[in-house]
Amino acid sequence: MADWYLWAWILCSTMTLVVLRCSVLKRRKGNGISPTRDESVKRVLAGNGECRSADGSDADVIIVGAGVAGSALAHTLGKDGRRVHVIERDLTEPDRIVGELLQPGGYLKLIELGLEDCVEEIDAQKVFGYALFKDGKHTRLSYPLENFHSDVSGRSFHNGRFIQRMREKAASLPSVRLEQGTVTSLLEEKGAVRGVQYKTKDGRELTAFAPLTIVCDGCFSNLRRSLCNPKVEVPSCFVGLVLENCHLPYSNHGHVILADPSPILFYPISSTEVRCLVDIPGQKVPSIANGEMTNYLKTIVAHQVPPDIYDSFVAAVDKGNIRTMPNRSMPASPYPTPGALLMGDAFNMRHPLTGGGMTVALSDIVVLRDLLRPLRDLNDALNLCKYLESFYTLRKPVASTINTLADALYKVFSASPDQARKEMRQACFDYLSLGGVFSTGPISLLSGLNPRPMSLVMHFFAVATYGIGRLLVPFPSPKRIWIGARLITGASGIIFPIIKSEGVRQMFFPATVPAYYRAPPLK
Repeated sequence: MADWYLWAWILCSTMTLVVLRCSVLKRRKGNGISPTRDESVKRVLAGNGECRSADGSDADVIIVGAGVAGSALAHTLGKDGRRVHVIERDLTEPDRIVGELLQPGGYLKLIELGLEDCVEEIDAQKVFGYALFKDGKHTRLSYPLENFHSDVSGRSFHNGRFIQRMREKAASLPSVRLEQGTVTSLLEEKGAVRGVQYKTKDGRELTAFAPLTIVCDGCFSNLRRSLCNPKVEVPSCFVGLVLENCHLPYSNHGHVILADPSPILFYPISSTEVRCLVDIPGQKVPSIANGEMTNYLKTIVAHQVPPDIYDSFVAAVDKGNIRTMPNRSMPASPYPTPGALLMGDAFNMRHPLTGGGMTVALSDIVVLRDLLRPLRDLNDALNLCKYLESFYTLRKPVASTINTLADALYKVFSASPDQARKEMRQACFDYLSLGGVFSTGPISLLSGLNPRPMSLVMHFFAVATYGIGRLLVPFPSPKRIWIGARLITGASGIIFPIIKSEGVRQMFFPATVPAYYRAPPLK
């Protein structure tokens, strides 16, 4: 009899623990805190709900990271009178092989934020469009800039120089404090993020508090897991070279070579330098140390670049300053979290083929600035969180158009043994070569000048339809009809999963989302 009582007691205890665990997880989820956040979130008491830093200073907003997004956001909020504390891991000039081409749509956002002078005094080059090369043929695609001021165009530059200019401009505001340090965790109190814990340059462990913490710590973010559901894909890697004193076939244009196995990019980054990015599918690249990369570039890639560039390309390979970087893609999938927000590459990434990352980041900053401007007090974390849910909806039409175009275009531009994919690739090149609306429509999407999701879908399937037409004229054979059917299903298989990951409703019908109409908190 005693054994039955013992087993009954064990069973009841186990069931009680399970119920308690489930209720805790449910309560934390209801507060917008993910149950997987333990690694990067620590619980603290800031005292009477006030947010005060360890050194006695006050801030309205903490920004983690001072890259393109963090620096631009710090200047924008500081200019609006917010007290901003920016914590950046390394304040020396970055040296990257991406983030070097700003589309015209991004430049317009730069003007809107009052940061257009950051592309001055860094030897930035104006970019007026793209040149597309395939199998010895080429076509020029110009940005539709006729209705804009003469200064409006794309800009290409050294990424580090651009970032340093924005950091300097942000730090020039008295309400912005720029500090070097490594943020190790977010600090949580009663279900809301209240600040950060960070390690200074000299090794001290400090805490900083603010009503709102915005994480902009880039593609390698160690904090994003606590604020979103990151589904990072690495479809390919870029191999970066710098060509010196190279004259591109089309001056002041980006050059895209539809090579095998995937595209090669060339664009100017200064008056004497041209960036070359060779895309290699997958996550593994030939070894630089043992000479495999040099051999790959000379034997597989070199003969596919335009003759005008060949000598400069080989000279750059021989020079040996070869860099690599994985290309990441990650749809935005945030956990609405009281007291915290994600932005930049920490929040959302797309394949860098189209150079749309900075345009998305700057557009997001404009949206967030406009949402925060009516607010005098940011201390009501729960109501602020509900209000800022509209940010995720309002950003969607622009961000999802650029994201979808980048990921879809990479798949279309990459070589494939499949005949239907080959036809789609050729159809895309021929469609863009037609000129008129067939080129200005897609290039206006790519440039960020007309980021409309419906226009993107129309042009994408217009390319597929054009490809089918080429197959069926003049005489449709059963084989050609079959390839045409596979072409349209292949096109659907490329774009529809990307749209699904972006969110169909938010992308095409944002006005039907309740958060679209969120009003600012009363106080």
